[in-house]
Amino acid sequence: MNIELISELTGLDGSVYSLEKAAASDRIFSGSNDQLVVEWDLEQMQAVKAVASLPSRSYALKYIAEFNLLIVGNYSGGMHVIDLHIGKETRLFQLHQNTIFNIEYDEQRKRIISLSADGSYAVWSLPNFELLHHEVLTPLKVRCVAFRPNKDEMVIGCGDGTIRVIHTQTFEQLVKLEGHEKDFSVNCLAYTPNGKQLISGSRDARLNFWDLASGYELLYRIPAHNYAIYSIVFHPSKPIYATGSMDKTIRIWELGKMRPIRTIDLSNGGHKNSVNKLLWSNFNDYLISTGDDRSIKVWRIDA
Repeated sequence: MNIELISELTGLDGSVYSLEKAAASDRIFSGSNDQLVVEWDLEQMQAVKAVASLPSRSYALKYIAEFNLLIVGNYSGGMHVIDLHIGKETRLFQLHQNTIFNIEYDEQRKRIISLSADGSYAVWSLPNFELLHHEVLTPLKVRCVAFRPNKDEMVIGCGDGTIRVIHTQTFEQLVKLEGHEKDFSVNCLAYTPNGKQLISGSRDARLNFWDLASGYELLYRIPAHNYAIYSIVFHPSKPIYATGSMDKTIRIWELGKMRPIRTIDLSNGGHKNSVNKLLWSNFNDYLISTGDDRSIKVWRIDA
């Protein structure tokens, strides 16, 4: 496997917490500690413009193509709605009482899910942003959500170390999965493209693999990094995925194998500080990484 650092996008004045795809395949958005949401061009490898200047740092971004909206979650629990047709913020919701860590879009049901450090998640219908459900799951933070393909289920990673399996129509909690260390936050979740497993990453530095055919039986629990795992992303077409960690490394894995193929660290152009977010772009199959060193790095991974 060949790994090449294509470019390093700089100029931000703070840690970068979020990355998100844009309408054009060669564009992405970033959200950072400097309170700016910036659009970047992966063809020219440069910033295009600041899409928004917020009252506090942004931890979560979600672009919704069919409505051309960018949803931004901030440090104080606010959820900003930016209409990219007109290039301005049109709504601000202040339901959550603490940082919004993640916003995801359920395309099938036309809903967005917001997750907060106040221990709650909220479900909003689009395009009117009607609040359908708001529930506190834990006194600790909730960090991530993933939707199970072809089934009315979503999984939410919680700060108490559990994963809650929730029915997407009734919002009933179906199962509580326990496999990570207690009170070590589950920070990232991803269903495998083959639909057979759920992978979870935690502050306990482990990846857990859950079998879907047997009702989320815990299959494997492997030490994947040295510190908290913050991101899991799959290649757009190949059976490989990447993980990013507070230990400053990115690791590339082959689906089904329990050891990483390669590790990207400072010795081969990696980050100087925590890797906070990964995004695997459809544009040239670039892997995008970012973190506390204020940079966004663009990688070519030739498997």
